[in-house]
Amino acid sequence: MEKILVVAPHSDDEVLGCGGYMKKLANAGKEIIVLIMTNAHVGDPDKYPEERVRKVREEASAAHQYLGIKETFFMDFPAPRLDTFPSYKISMAMSELLRDKKFDTVFIPHRGDIHRDHKVVFDSALVACRPVNNCSVKRIYAYETLSETEWGAPYQSEAFIPNVFVELTGEEFNAKCNAMNFFKSQIREFPSSRSIEAIEALAKYRGASVSCARAEAFMLIRDIREYTFLV
Repeated sequence: MEKILVVAPHSDDEVLGCGGYMKKLANAGKEIIVLIMTNAHVGDPDKYPEERVRKVREEASAAHQYLGIKETFFMDFPAPRLDTFPSYKISMAMSELLRDKKFDTVFIPHRGDIHRDHKVVFDSALVACRPVNNCSVKRIYAYETLSETEWGAPYQSEAFIPNVFVELTGEEFNAKCNAMNFFKSQIREFPSSRSIEAIEALAKYRGASVSCARAEAFMLIRDIREYTFLV
């Protein structure tokens, strides 16, 4: 992984899903860019005033700077009603960024999440990342988002079944929690799944699944190798 794009439907999904791994990659000198897809004020101006969106974006930018993210892009597709918007336009916007930045690895939300915005972003990202026309993307991973993934429909086709686990050091996990704490407007008290305690519980569970203290888990969607053998 040299150039990584993390796609989030809404600000803070990316930290909940892979904040620890982003810190690990940043520490290793990798180039990471975050793409936030939506603007809730565009989707529902009565419920989400401009000032509220501006505040969350400021929180996201501060969290990303803390994690070592190179750049953050904010798009203005209409949350929370992406399913009413032409998905091909979302794919086209992603495709333009992919062509410009030449990412080799992309992280996207899980399609089975309860929030329909996550499903739309997942599907649109797969269209944008199709391995045609010299697309640079070789690896696609889906991440889990507390308060979205665990509330999805209990069907096998919608289940988050991780097959990639990334061990987190204490420093990397603490960085994830500290980054999440920048989101004063989003963080909640336990037993909310958007609490620091819930984030730690999930990290310990994913870690215990592979005999380490803490981990983040992902579903591998695609991995294109240049060689005929795995390394």
